[in-house]
Amino acid sequence: MDIMDEQILKGMVEAILFASGDPVSGERIAQVLGLDKEDAEEVLKDTMESFNRKEGGVRIIRLDDTYQMCSNPAYASCVREALELRRNTPLSQAAMEVLAVIAYNQPVTKAFVEQIRGVDCSGVIGSLSSKGLIEERGRLELPGRPLLYGTTPDFLRCLNISSLEELPPLPERQREGDTPLEEEDDSGTEEMVETDASL
Repeated sequence: MDIMDEQILKGMVEAILFASGDPVSGERIAQVLGLDKEDAEEVLKDTMESFNRKEGGVRIIRLDDTYQMCSNPAYASCVREALELRRNTPLSQAAMEVLAVIAYNQPVTKAFVEQIRGVDCSGVIGSLSSKGLIEERGRLELPGRPLLYGTTPDFLRCLNISSLEELPPLPERQREGDTPLEEEDDSGTEEMVETDASL
């Protein structure tokens, strides 16, 4: 691939992501560019490296196997002021706990979350769904076929991570079930969600 072809391909990636607004899968981009998966990922990586200048106002981010163009978090305040955006209401402690249970155990049912927390979670799950942080992931093949829930690309974007693998590991005692998940100190995660969800 010569330099001219590479520049054209990178330009195509930028145009696709800009026009879409929503996340676009790497597989779809590869198909449009006429490349195999490995070559497309290389073009996407190079595009992100050249596009994501520290002082630049727009960035390309990876969310699992999708890519999206978004504003630089460093300029969030001026974007919010220019567009007269209100800062999102921070998540409640209950919402943070439910979100943590789903994020670390997905896909899970509402009953599973309620078993962990010991209280009804219908309202919290509905709120997280309306905020776009969790979504339905089909149904469990059991009597009643309960819904399964998992996190969304918006969840990754709010935490400023590319995949669930970047979530901080749970302490050993929690993985072994000795300590309830809701007792974990997730103040750092809560702060990240408050800060980035407004974008």
